[in-house]
Amino acid sequence: MKISKTKFKGLFIIQSKKFDDSRGYFRELYLEKSIKKKLKFIVASKSKKNVVRGLHLQLKRPQGKYVSVIKGQIFDVAVDCRIESNTFGKHFSIFLDDQDCKSIYIPRGFAHGFMGIKKENIVVYGCDNYRDIESETGIMWNDPFLNINWPLKKPIVSNKDKKNKSFHFYFD
Repeated sequence: MKISKTKFKGLFIIQSKKFDDSRGYFRELYLEKSIKKKLKFIVASKSKKNVVRGLHLQLKRPQGKYVSVIKGQIFDVAVDCRIESNTFGKHFSIFLDDQDCKSIYIPRGFAHGFMGIKKENIVVYGCDNYRDIESETGIMWNDPFLNINWPLKKPIVSNKDKKNKSFHFYFD
């Protein structure tokens, strides 16, 4: 696995190995010795094209997330909500898909979301902290302050995520 740093402290891209043959392929998703992060639980989501999930965060019990695409392609976004950070209020975005074998590790203190690009998109998340429903919240996916350039123009957003607040509601 090859690890690439970004300008966001603790946020990095992982290039994993994929072994193809006539039967299909075998892909390494996560190696603790390479990533040096312990993941407490792993979940998966399936999304259609244009589905936006997020931007989600937990205020009291933040989570670090390892995100990888098993099928399809997503536009993945992480927003730095760490007040003491040099990149506070800035976002990082990347396309992740099942062909390039890239994954991303997003440290605690970031809001996270993504948009499904292909007809069917299956995403696996490994989280370093358990879900805390009481501290779950969200930032508007299209918050003008964040100025995220989402690649598709007709998003499908859940009723829950339509109620997300602006970045400044939480950090002003």
